[in-house]
Amino acid sequence: MSSHPKNMLRRTLFLFCAALFAAASALAQESSSRAPGVIVSFAATTPDLALRDVLSAACSQSQADFARFLTARNKEAFTRMTPPARVAFMKRFVLLNEPGKATTSANPAGRPILRCQTPEVTTEMQIGGTDLRDNIAFLPMDLRDANDAAGATLRHVTMGFVLEKGEWKLLSLGLLLLDLPALEAEWDAAESETNEKDAIQAVKAIAAAVEAYRKKYSRLPESLANLGPPARGEANGDAAGLLDADFAAGVKDGYTFRYVIVGASNLGAPAKYQLAATPLHYGRTGQRSFFRDADGSMHAADHQGAVGNESDPKAE
Repeated sequence: MSSHPKNMLRRTLFLFCAALFAAASALAQESSSRAPGVIVSFAATTPDLALRDVLSAACSQSQADFARFLTARNKEAFTRMTPPARVAFMKRFVLLNEPGKATTSANPAGRPILRCQTPEVTTEMQIGGTDLRDNIAFLPMDLRDANDAAGATLRHVTMGFVLEKGEWKLLSLGLLLLDLPALEAEWDAAESETNEKDAIQAVKAIAAAVEAYRKKYSRLPESLANLGPPARGEANGDAAGLLDADFAAGVKDGYTFRYVIVGASNLGAPAKYQLAATPLHYGRTGQRSFFRDADGSMHAADHQGAVGNESDPKAE
């Protein structure tokens, strides 16, 4: 005999409310077991799992995933950094040059283990127990070569996390407090200096390629693209294979390169040209603009990111 519809509705509502009550009780018990002052959020994860995911993002060199675990202030600075600088920063966490494949597991105590496998080496990172202090968490981590049974490559690092808006964010790497805005100027200066040295050598390499092209084809190339690698087949006057694809596109290592034929003709040895190298992002990838005049002299000056000219001081 079927139950009355009203009785079935009452029973369904009762079971639904009971389930909600049980879930709320479980959450309350979990909250009461945490240290005082810790904010519990449905979106929050545990510090050890946050560290596992940070290391996984650093392993694969995923800039978007890694940025999720930075504080708001550091995330803003991270997005302003150049892609190579962001990759270099992530490498510090896994001590690997190449991006790898991350796999996760757990030890008998349930603590996370992450392996980062690259073509050359595989590192293993074991995360220890969390030292929780209000909204700050410190986690020890052992990092070693996965094939090192004797522990000769073992390194101990303590990672710091802070609870920000209900989610665990990176606070420190070892003794280094992650204050990316304070480090930006220092990193930009170091990168600019390296890029400027590379830009001078790049202009010289382009000039050498232009001269090689002139010698082979008895004329100057019409553009840098003529010096690049052919899409298929053998090198020819349209793609001579004298420069790599980045140079041929006019952008490499934080600088843009411009090639201009000077005079009425590009034929033979008398034909002349100029080369210029300017920072791709002024102040971040370089300060000075470089200019190689038609006589082959190199000039350099700070033009606020604009193209240099032959009246600039000669480069040292």
